[in-house]
Amino acid sequence: MVEMMQESEMCEKLRTLMDEERYEHSLGVRDSAVMLAKRYGADVAKARIAGLLHDCAKGLVREEMIGKALEVGIELGPEEFRVEALLHGPVGAVMARQVFGIQDPEILSAIECHTTGKRNMSLLDKIIYLADYIEPNRDFPEVEELRRVAMEDLDKAVLLAVRRTIKYVLDTDRFLHPRTVEAWNDMLKRFKLQKLPG
Repeated sequence: MVEMMQESEMCEKLRTLMDEERYEHSLGVRDSAVMLAKRYGADVAKARIAGLLHDCAKGLVREEMIGKALEVGIELGPEEFRVEALLHGPVGAVMARQVFGIQDPEILSAIECHTTGKRNMSLLDKIIYLADYIEPNRDFPEVEELRRVAMEDLDKAVLLAVRRTIKYVLDTDRFLHPRTVEAWNDMLKRFKLQKLPG
């Protein structure tokens, strides 16, 4: 079993796995995750590590990701979902365990689902999913609104982020991952139940 690295060691290793822009994004997600963890009472240390490492597999090419996924028995699903954008989450969780020594299942889950989302997302899953969207280096038309909502209502902000993802996938004629559909339906159901009076 690989021993868990100190954060400074993680940062040094990440610099060898990704370009400077991706590294700065990872630091931004780390800091946003810490902010959200403090706001919503999550484990700040876990949020910090999950945010920092969430994209640790992003620098791998598709064949490397597929190889690593097959090595540990990850179900890849149909060919449509064997793309870097969808594989780097699950493979990132594998790398977090194998390379960085992360054994905590909550951290690994948050890294694994940060792109697609999933049904029954934990508090840490939601925080990393959202932190990836709102970190300071992100710049898209709705980001300020999403940052504002993120500080008011975590579930509502995650729901808005999942909706934006689905809209982007549809607008660009890409395949919509089943886990994203599950995340949407699950978050919408929870959100509506929370808002019902009495």
